[in-house]
Amino acid sequence: MSSKTIPKAKILYVEDDTDLQKNVSFILWKEGYQVLSAETGEQAVKIARQESPDLILMDLLLPGMGGSKACWILKRGAATENIPIIMVTAKKQVKDIAAGLRECADDYITKPFEPEILLARIQAVLRRRVKLKEYGATITRVGDLAVHRDAYEVFVNGGKASLTKTEFDILVVLIGKPNQVFTRARILDEVREDGYPITERIVDYHITGLRKKLGQAGRYIQTVRGVGYKFDARRKD
Repeated sequence: MSSKTIPKAKILYVEDDTDLQKNVSFILWKEGYQVLSAETGEQAVKIARQESPDLILMDLLLPGMGGSKACWILKRGAATENIPIIMVTAKKQVKDIAAGLRECADDYITKPFEPEILLARIQAVLRRRVKLKEYGATITRVGDLAVHRDAYEVFVNGGKASLTKTEFDILVVLIGKPNQVFTRARILDEVREDGYPITERIVDYHITGLRKKLGQAGRYIQTVRGVGYKFDARRKD
């Protein structure tokens, strides 16, 4: 077992290609992961609710319920909303990557992929919670906004905001160092531990979604033109 692997992490792999399912499952098992399998979106939702995996690898194109729909359902379920999801698909266009991430996926990898790359992505996502402990107290309150890091919950005026895992991670990074400007590249580095091969503009999609979901509290996330973003705790309007 790799020394970097999170011991006994449970991974749900959702893939309808039987050969690929067997090959990737064996690779994961060999690395020390517990592996659960599903072939459809419906199966993925059912198993995730029953088994509470630490991470889900979700193919986008599935028979019946597609990966995007399954991802949407899982991220809105009380028992599954905090399970990170990596989409695995043959689609390579940036617009498809952005759409997948907006649908609540936490990362994205295209077929065909090298096992080393897949394992690196998995390890990065599983380590992310540890890394986020560097940023501030367990509960951070700014005006009408409250961020509960350990519970992965965000509240605005007492109402819960439903964020994707990546949106939550970006918020934690920004609010953890208020008024410090983060470039898009820096944000990607902070929330993804491996080299991310797609455009830094993906960060803009996440910021747009984050502001929308935060409602009036979205005012705290400020654009610094030509540079990136910052969390302005002093902003009142």
